[in-house]
Amino acid sequence: KGTMAFAGKYEFEGDENYDAFVQKIGLSSDKVELGRNCKIVTEVVQNGNDFTWTQHFPGGRTTTNTFTVGKEADMETMGGKKFKATVKMEGGKLVAEFPNYRHTAEISDGKLVEISTSSGVVYKRTSKKIA
Repeated sequence: KGTMAFAGKYEFEGDENYDAFVQKIGLSSDKVELGRNCKIVTEVVQNGNDFTWTQHFPGGRTTTNTFTVGKEADMETMGGKKFKATVKMEGGKLVAEFPNYRHTAEISDGKLVEISTSSGVVYKRTSKKIA
């Protein structure tokens, strides 16, 4: 079957192009500082095409998005904005169109690799599996 095993717990390892990306999507400066080198732990529960995707931020804040591949779902951005999106599976990657960026997630060499693209600015975040 064409679905990848995303299930697990992943800890932030590194990112590229953070500042350029958050400026491009208009994140407020307090949130920009909060997110820089942020040891986000991403927890993914996967049951077939059903996902619960939770991000645990230092200091106790969490964001949870629950979605089914191919069905519209209520989502929340890293800046806390609510919106509707349909997550698709393309070549083993989860793909979602956020209001002002395109987000993909894949498992590569056992790591969770997330790429967000906004007007040609590409932000890449890598997390290592911890559970």
